[in-house]
Amino acid sequence: MMKIKNPKDVMTVMVSYLPVPHASGEMKTKPTQHAVRTVNGAGIQPDIIIARGETPLDHKRKEKISMFCNVCEDCVISAPDVDILYEVPINYEKDDLGRIILKYFNLKSKKSDLKEWRELLKKIKSAKKKVRIGIVGKYFGTGDFVLSDAYISVIEAIKHASYKVGVKAELDWINSEVYEKEPEKIDSLSEYDGILVPGGFGGRGVEGKIKAIEFCRKNKIPYFGLCYGMQLMTIEFARNVLGLGDANTTEINRETKNPVIDIMPEQKKNLEDNNYGATMRLGAYPAVLKEGTIAFEAYGVEKISERHRHRWEVNPAYIEGIEKAGLIFSGESPDSKLMEIAELPKTEHPFFMGTQFHPEFKSSPLESHPLFFEFVKAAKERSEKK
Repeated sequence: MMKIKNPKDVMTVMVSYLPVPHASGEMKTKPTQHAVRTVNGAGIQPDIIIARGETPLDHKRKEKISMFCNVCEDCVISAPDVDILYEVPINYEKDDLGRIILKYFNLKSKKSDLKEWRELLKKIKSAKKKVRIGIVGKYFGTGDFVLSDAYISVIEAIKHASYKVGVKAELDWINSEVYEKEPEKIDSLSEYDGILVPGGFGGRGVEGKIKAIEFCRKNKIPYFGLCYGMQLMTIEFARNVLGLGDANTTEINRETKNPVIDIMPEQKKNLEDNNYGATMRLGAYPAVLKEGTIAFEAYGVEKISERHRHRWEVNPAYIEGIEKAGLIFSGESPDSKLMEIAELPKTEHPFFMGTQFHPEFKSSPLESHPLFFEFVKAAKERSEKK
């Protein structure tokens, strides 16, 4: 066990839920008291208690928690439910959480009125216009509940972009397997202002995703494909525009005659040796953008760096044919071996783009990712035309 030379180098913060039983309508502190005694038994004493609850903590409950949990009253922080996630930091500052932490560690205070954060909240609350975005995935067949956490970074990136565009994004979860079992339901995608296919692995629901991508391309619905979403977009284009009806990825069909998506030669040897760790592109990789493309205009620079997590790539043997048919690889690795971004020209489609990397990993509330911004902006324009 690691020994701490100075106990003041570490602060222990405990988050505890304070229930309000409907029968009594009284906020209960006993569960928190019990939780503190339990961690005390392990030799841990909280320095701060974050009191979660449906409503703000009143002064009487603060006193009670302070007295029975041996925590300074100022260090009992109210954390009530909020309508917007990004209100949480503002709520914490009402109880001076930042000042308390700085004082504990004997750090100099920095002047901050959270102006940018407050302006962000103002934008979120003032947005009236709505755009409807459909996320086509395969983790939605879970009974009455949706596994939205599987795509939490994508969800937040869409929201970040919507705040900057000045709209409210309404997200719908679409199980791609539905389009495999009931192809006629594909027409329902016309109701959406934008469709996104996130990353993933495996063959489940893939043909349904490809049908959705084809519908978006033909009906000029803004489409954004992330990682696997770009690979499937390339396969769809190769099948239905280039005329390679059996085009596929070797991840699903290793016997396909047209492996448009494949493992790179140097990776195949690692796979044969069961050295799977060396077959994935993980972390940040550079890319060079082509001028005159949506990607170039969005970033405003020629060279970018984005984060990856994938194994399969666009097969170099098919790149020339695909580009001649009209799909542009607007972002490439510096050596031009790996395709990073694919898109249709704006003259052909308002927004039809896929990225081999995960742009959602670099999005933040105060700085929306440029490609998500362009996607939501295109969705807004479609919404206004409908």
